[in-house]
Amino acid sequence: KTSYTFLDAASDRWGSAWRMPTKAEYQELIDNCTWQWTSVDGHNGYRVTSKKNGNSIFLPAAGYRDGSTLYYAGEWGGYWSSQPNEGFSEGAYNLYFLSSRHNVFWNIRCYGYSLRPITE
Repeated sequence: KTSYTFLDAASDRWGSAWRMPTKAEYQELIDNCTWQWTSVDGHNGYRVTSKKNGNSIFLPAAGYRDGSTLYYAGEWGGYWSSQPNEGFSEGAYNLYFLSSRHNVFWNIRCYGYSLRPITE
């Protein structure tokens, strides 16, 4: 796997055992999992379940921050990857979703999207 540590807030914050997912790992979630919009403990988001082994994670629709303002909490989720957009130096890839769709795309890194660290 290619390492993009300069964009890896998880490693910086929690140490080298942790890292942020890559663009390809987010795409793998889209391609190999079922996505069910649900609510857990009063928080909307997706239950993402593997078609291979049945394991699942919950991704809250936490919205995003622009400065001190929070937008779309409960309606929208965005999770940064560690991977920059090679064609636009201020951009990085992310997983984003609404109740009606989920995708991998990129955006400028000034937005306060969520982080979902992983460990091997």
